[in-house]
Amino acid sequence: MKTRFKLVVLTLTLVAGIASTVRAHAFLDHAIPAVGSQVRAAPSEVKLWFTEKLEPALSRIQVFDAAGQQVDRRDVRSDASDSAILVVSLRALKAGKYKVVWRAVSVDTHVTNGTFGFEIIPP
Repeated sequence: MKTRFKLVVLTLTLVAGIASTVRAHAFLDHAIPAVGSQVRAAPSEVKLWFTEKLEPALSRIQVFDAAGQQVDRRDVRSDASDSAILVVSLRALKAGKYKVVWRAVSVDTHVTNGTFGFEIIPP
């Protein structure tokens, strides 16, 4: 019985430690335009919501067209109402496929990154 109790306590301690480590990273929660979406109107910006507050000076969003040309305005900033949101303005975009590349640095300096695509389809 005593060994079983120790095993339960050890398991709960490990689970709690893993859960607190996972929460310390800023993961992408959702985006506009949505990940993998097809939109009819060209967006004027890409907006990303993360699970943790960010260091905007160390975080970035880049948007590329199908030819690999950067089409964002290189003005990444955090949203004034929520520092877990990053925004970048876009140039006037045409129909086609686009790739979003992001890097997020949470306030505790953990780094996450990723990519996703969206497509603008003709009306």
